[in-house]
Amino acid sequence: MSRVDQFQSLLAPTTPHPLALDVAKAKGSFIYDKQGRKLLDLVAGVSAVSVGHSHPKIRRAVNRQLKKHSHVMVYGEFIQDSVLDYASALTELLEPQLSSVYLVNSGTEAIEGALKLAKAVTGRTQIIAAHTAYHGNTYGSLSLMDYKERVNPFRPLLPDVAHIRFNEVEDLKHITTRTAAVILETIQGGAGFISPVNGYLKAVKRRCESVGALLILDEIQPGFGRTGKWFAYQHYECTPDILVVGKGMAGGFPVGAFISSKEHMQLLSTQPKLGHITTFGGHPVIAAASHATLDIIKSERLLQKTLEKERLIREQLRHPLIKEIRGKGLMLALIFEKSEIADYLVLEGLKNELILFWLLYEKKAVRFTPPLTISEKELALGCKKILQLLDKFVN
Repeated sequence: MSRVDQFQSLLAPTTPHPLALDVAKAKGSFIYDKQGRKLLDLVAGVSAVSVGHSHPKIRRAVNRQLKKHSHVMVYGEFIQDSVLDYASALTELLEPQLSSVYLVNSGTEAIEGALKLAKAVTGRTQIIAAHTAYHGNTYGSLSLMDYKERVNPFRPLLPDVAHIRFNEVEDLKHITTRTAAVILETIQGGAGFISPVNGYLKAVKRRCESVGALLILDEIQPGFGRTGKWFAYQHYECTPDILVVGKGMAGGFPVGAFISSKEHMQLLSTQPKLGHITTFGGHPVIAAASHATLDIIKSERLLQKTLEKERLIREQLRHPLIKEIRGKGLMLALIFEKSEIADYLVLEGLKNELILFWLLYEKKAVRFTPPLTISEKELALGCKKILQLLDKFVN
C-alpha cells in the first residue's frame, strides 16, 4: 500500500482529493517532503504557524514547561505559572474591558464559549451573524453559517440565528432587543478576505449598544499580528464585548480563547456553575508556546514588518490575471476572474515547490498567508514563482 493510500485509508478524509504532501520536516518558511523537495510555505497552516515552523524560542519554551509538568487538572482549578503568565501578557495587549481570558483548545470551541457567554449575559436567545461567515465546524459555530450545501446535511442546527449582509449598514435594523449578540469576523475570511469599510464595525457596535446586544468579533484568523496590529479590530477603533482568538496564537499548537470583562465571565461560574468547562483548555505547554509566540512577535518587530511586507507583495504581484489583492498585512487573497486560474495556481504551485491554498467560499481566490517571519527574499521568491506560473497559464 502506498503512503497516499495508507493516508486515505487510516485517516478520515475531509475532501476526496487532498494535496497529500508527504512531510518530512518543516523549518522557518519551508516545508520539506519525503522526496527531498523544499517547498516555500505561503499558507502557514492556514494562518496558524504565525512565527514560522519550528521556531527555536517556541521549542525552548515547550521543553522548559515539559520539564516541570504537562497536564495536571481540568481548566480553572489549579494555579499554573505558564497559564497565569500568559493570561497576564495577553490582556496587557487589550483594552481594559477585555480583562478575563478563557483558554480552550481551538477556535471553534472559543466561538461556542462566546455564544454561551452572550446568552448568559443578556438572557436573550437570538444570534445574528453575517452572510458567508465562517466561524468553525462544531454545531454552534456551524449554525452561524448560511452556506446551505455545507449545513443542510447536519440539520437541525442551533435555532434563532439570523443573518445580515457584511458592510451593509441598512441591515443593522435587524439587530433588536431580542438579539443576544452579533458575531462578525473582523475581516471575513472564507468569503474572500473582505475588510470592513466606511466605519461599518463602529456602526454595528453603536447599534448593539442601543439595543443592549453584545458584539463578538472573531479574530481567529487575523489576530496576533497578521494584519499589522495585534488584532485587526484595532485598525477600526471598535472594541468588541467578546473577543475570540485562535490559530496563530501559539505558533502552530492547538489553542483558542474567548476574552471579555470579568463581570461577564464570572457568570460562567455561577449561572450555572460550570457553565463552560474543558479538560485540556489552558494546557500549560500550550500556554508556554503561546507566551513565546507573543515574545517573538514583539522582539522581532513583526507588527511593523508585516505592513512593510504587504507593500512589497502588492508591488511585486502585478499581473493581468490578478484582478485584485484583498485583505491586510499578511492576510491576503489573490482574486482572479475565474476559479480555474485559482485551481491551476494552487495545484501547479505544489509541483513547483510553492504551497498555496484556496478559500472556503470564494472559488476565484488563492490564499497568501505566509508566516509573519518570512523574509523579504523569500517573499520575492514566492512572488516570482506565482508570476511565472500565471505567465504559463496565459501562454
